[in-house]
Amino acid sequence: MGLFCMFFSSLIMSIYTDLASPIWLVAARRRMIGAAIVAAFSSLSFVIGYARHSHSWVLRQGWWIPLRRFVEIISLTVVYATTFFFIVLAALTVVAYVFGSQFSQYLIWLVGGFAAVGAYITYVQANQLSAKTVASLLPFFVISGVTTAGSMSDDHDWWRNNFSQLGDRTTFAASLFNYTIVMAGICIIIISYFSVSEMITYYRLTINNNRKPIKHFIRRMLLLFLLLLLSALCFLGVGLFRYTPHPVLHNICARGIALPLTLLMVLLPWLAPQLSRAMYLVSDLIIVIIAARGISWVLGYTSLTNVEALAVFLFMAWFIIFSRQIGAMETDRVQQEELSLLVPASEQPARTESRINPEI
Repeated sequence: MGLFCMFFSSLIMSIYTDLASPIWLVAARRRMIGAAIVAAFSSLSFVIGYARHSHSWVLRQGWWIPLRRFVEIISLTVVYATTFFFIVLAALTVVAYVFGSQFSQYLIWLVGGFAAVGAYITYVQANQLSAKTVASLLPFFVISGVTTAGSMSDDHDWWRNNFSQLGDRTTFAASLFNYTIVMAGICIIIISYFSVSEMITYYRLTINNNRKPIKHFIRRMLLLFLLLLLSALCFLGVGLFRYTPHPVLHNICARGIALPLTLLMVLLPWLAPQLSRAMYLVSDLIIVIIAARGISWVLGYTSLTNVEALAVFLFMAWFIIFSRQIGAMETDRVQQEELSLLVPASEQPARTESRINPEI
């Protein structure tokens, strides 16, 4: 698969450089097209790997399960395509600065090499997929996208104010930053869906094993997903509504994101009692750190950019830890179901179905 992607991605990039109009041969646009080609082949490899090992395409239980699996593939493909696009674009930008005018002759082969590596990684991860794997990708493409946009911006003093200033233009760098934020919101929605679905699946298994039920569990899960969804929509709003044409909407999304995130971390012990106490401690610690940093900004000791960067970094870290907790639940559930195979069929609990692992 890797060799196939390397050959055809290099071929497509070569054809592009030969046939594209001069306006599309500008250095930044060539790097963008190269990153898009790598993202496309990485996504193709992921789709093949994920669909090939899925057992949900039969219609024995109707159209719902295959349809849901199809939506999951599309959603996860968006996550992987966006991640590899920004990572490769950032890598190509760094290499271009190092090689200077000599970079053009290496671009075709770099695209082929990145496509081969991306295809291999996505194919392997498609066979070993979990919520924590997907969530671990989120910081990489956010950092890559913001770093690339910041390095390409013609406003070299944007960092003195806040991140909104970086996206408050019509330049390519500003559009790239806004696209990064929008895709981050979409990815948070996708990962939240898989995480909450896995928590529900795990809970059903514990009920089948005669464990004590959790009161109002469905309501808790709905509220948990709602808070995650509101946080993601605020991310989307920051990227969709630039400050200059839409100051009110932009400020509502940028400042309003603090409310669902704070409620999420404060109410987490009630919303998700299956998680470990360490997760609750981390949530409380993050609130204290961000609040302290916000006070230092009000007093004039730091810039708003530093506060925003710290808040986003800590939220990404929280999201990874949260997803790893979900991944641990999935592993425990799979082990319990494997052990149940040793029990006579008449005594086995009902088998649950994973929302993310293609083999289950």
